Amino acid sequence: MANYNMNTKTIPARNREAVKQFSVFTPNRMGRLHDLVALFSANSVNVLAITILDTTDSSILRLVFDDPDKARGLLQDKGFPFTESEVVVVEIESATELHRLMAALLEAELNINYLYCFIPHPEGKSMLAMSVEDNEVAEKILVKHQFRALRQSDISR
Repeated sequence: MANYNMNTKTIPARNREAVKQFSVFTPNRMGRLHDLVALFSANSVNVLAITILDTTDSSILRLVFDDPDKARGLLQDKGFPFTESEVVVVEIESATELHRLMAALLEAELNINYLYCFIPHPEGKSMLAMSVEDNEVAEKILVKHQFRALRQSDISR
């Protein structure tokens, strides 16, 4: 029997793009949120999730868009100071799953920095955006516990 030495090379699957969150820094002034949302609306960029942290003088708006590249360009063109980060987005079917989700992250000893909900998905499912200590570990734990961790392509409409 012949012994063949076959060198095989494994090609990793293409990693789908993580969900981008934009943190926009703006003075806390009347109409500023309106102007920002109007900018995206006029350019067919949908805000899928939003949360606001405000102080007396300034606000941080955390947003997830259906088209992060176009949103980035608009923010740059209009001079809005912002940063980008990746968030873990998970789909949950019911309020009882929230407890199971928190238990899974606790079991993995992952700290949640903050979380916020998406505007309702057209399919009627709830989604949470989470900033956690380690996105990769969080996604593995969530999948292990049968949650659906979403990527940017999953949420773009």
